Amino acid sequence: MMDILGGGESAAPAGDLIKDVTEATFMQDVVDASMKAPVIVDFWAPWCGPCKTLVPMLEAAVTKAKGAVTLAKINVDENQQLAAALAQQGLPLQSIPTVVGFYEGRPVDLFQGAQPASEVDAFIARLIETAGGSADGGLSDALEAAEQMLAEGAADDAAQTFAAIIGEDDTCAAAYAGLARAHIALGDVEQAEAVLNGAPAAISDAAELEAVRAQIELARQAENAGPVAELRAQVEADPANLQTRFDLAQALHAADEAEAAVEELLELFRRDREWNDGAAKAQLFTIFDALKPNDPVVLNGRRKLSSLIFA
Repeated sequence: MMDILGGGESAAPAGDLIKDVTEATFMQDVVDASMKAPVIVDFWAPWCGPCKTLVPMLEAAVTKAKGAVTLAKINVDENQQLAAALAQQGLPLQSIPTVVGFYEGRPVDLFQGAQPASEVDAFIARLIETAGGSADGGLSDALEAAEQMLAEGAADDAAQTFAAIIGEDDTCAAAYAGLARAHIALGDVEQAEAVLNGAPAAISDAAELEAVRAQIELARQAENAGPVAELRAQVEADPANLQTRFDLAQALHAADEAEAAVEELLELFRRDREWNDGAAKAQLFTIFDALKPNDPVVLNGRRKLSSLIFA
């Protein structure tokens, strides 16, 4: 989810590490860039006193990290539409400064208000640790092996390996997520949910676990999904029937046609973004969260959704 740490080498040019970002460059400088290394996004405004104190600390800490992280500064006064869209997607931007750490296309940590330099350094250290993985040494190798087992269909073996890793490190979010995904692959959604519920509170909000929660929600939907061919025929006969289009999207995803499901949901959102309390956008986010952040379905889907939001 890579050459992350870049550390030990000479520092990258300041222009590469610290950028002023706008709505036009957000996807490139934040979402896409965070696929390679964490990006710290500082939401600020010229009239904000605490922002003026925080920015130099962020710049100094990012420069000191020598490429392990980058800093994107967003003036919310000059980018109100972008800030509104991000707030609509769940970022708490009601007050500034708000500093959000993005990794692999999604927010993974944040803080608000002015902070001492020590807290800024700790925030950056957590982001770098996230990028480097939570396990070390042999546990990292075991995680890789378990993921390979799961990819090859050996879900039982993978589950045993993930469980053994948890026995060695009960704060390893990747292992809890892997164990839950193994149970999903075995058709035991209830046990997958139990694994997540048993994770320590300290890691309960980890990105890996949030992704599995989305997968569990989609797995439950799949249990009640209707026949694709029948639903597609109904949509073609009555394109304005948004409930049927939503049902078709669920059925397509259950049939492992994620890209087609996303297209149907985007069309539903284009027709009526507020339908059923914004169900189309919520379902899109569930699908995005369940996939890897750099999956083409996610990248293309998020771009198309952003275009519709900004239209």
